[in-house]
Amino acid sequence: MKIAFIGLGNMGRPMARNLVLAGHDVFGFDLSGDMPEGATKCDSARTAAAQADAIITMLPNGHILKDVYADVIPGARDASLFIDCSTADVESARTAAGMAKEAGHVAIDAPVSGGTTGATAGTLTFMVGGDASALAQAEPLLSAMGQRTVHCGANGSGQAAKMCNNMILGITMVGTCEAFVLAEKLGLSATALFDVVSTSSGQSWSMNTYCPVPDVGPQSPADNHYQPGFAASLMLKDLELSQQAAWSSNAATPLGANVTEIYRDFVVDEDVDRDFSAIIETLRSKGAVS
Repeated sequence: MKIAFIGLGNMGRPMARNLVLAGHDVFGFDLSGDMPEGATKCDSARTAAAQADAIITMLPNGHILKDVYADVIPGARDASLFIDCSTADVESARTAAGMAKEAGHVAIDAPVSGGTTGATAGTLTFMVGGDASALAQAEPLLSAMGQRTVHCGANGSGQAAKMCNNMILGITMVGTCEAFVLAEKLGLSATALFDVVSTSSGQSWSMNTYCPVPDVGPQSPADNHYQPGFAASLMLKDLELSQQAAWSSNAATPLGANVTEIYRDFVVDEDVDRDFSAIIETLRSKGAVS
C-alpha cells in the first residue's frame, strides 16, 4: 500500500520503518524533517496524504490531531483509511474519526503500548476503537508494526483503554520505586527484592520488564542513565488525560490523582526530560511522610 505517515518522532519513525520493511511505500512528514530509511520525505502533511491509500498519524495531542485531519482530509483520496496512533483525549479521537467518516473515509483510533523498544522491534500492542470492518482493513498495517491488536469498541474506545492502561502503569511504577527505596533503607539488596517480587504476587511490568534500578532484571532505561524510554513528560500527559476523563465521567481515581501530582512535581523540577522510571531518584531524596 501507499501510506502517509504523519508524525515521525521517537515512536513514529521506527513504526514507519517497519512498514517500509514490510514492503509498503511510505510518504512521511514531520516538522523536524527526520525520515526513516526508505521513506519518501514530503514537504507537508497534505502532500503526503494526497499520495496515499492509508494515512497514519502519531501526534502529540488531540488539538494537533484535529488540525492535521482538517488539513489533510480535503485532499485525501476517496475512501482512504485513517489510522490514528496518537495518545489523545477520547473526545478528540471521536471528533477526528467523525471528520474523516463524514468525508467518506474509514477511521480508527489505534493508540499503542510497548514504548520505543516495541516500536523498533515491531512488537507493539494496538488498542483499537472503530468499526470491525475498519479494523479488518487496517489489520495488515497494524500487524507490520505490532504483535497484538485488541478491538476495544467504537471510535474513542482505543484511547479510553490506553488512558486506563497508562494510569495503571504510572501507579505501579511509583509503587515499584517506593518498594526499592524502602528496601534500600532496610538493608535489602535491589537484586534480592527483584528476585522475590518478580516471581511473587507483587510482580508487574514495571518490575519484571522495566525495572527502575540499574543492573537488575532485563535491560531498561535505568541501565542508560534514565534516557527515555518513555519520557516522564509523556507519562504526565497520559495521567492528566486520565484525570480529565475521571472528572468528566465522575469516576473515583484517588491513586491516579495522587500519582499525577507526583509526576507533575517531578517533571517541573527536572532540568531534562528523563524516563518516567527516574522518579525513583526523587523518592530517594524524600524522607518518610508522617
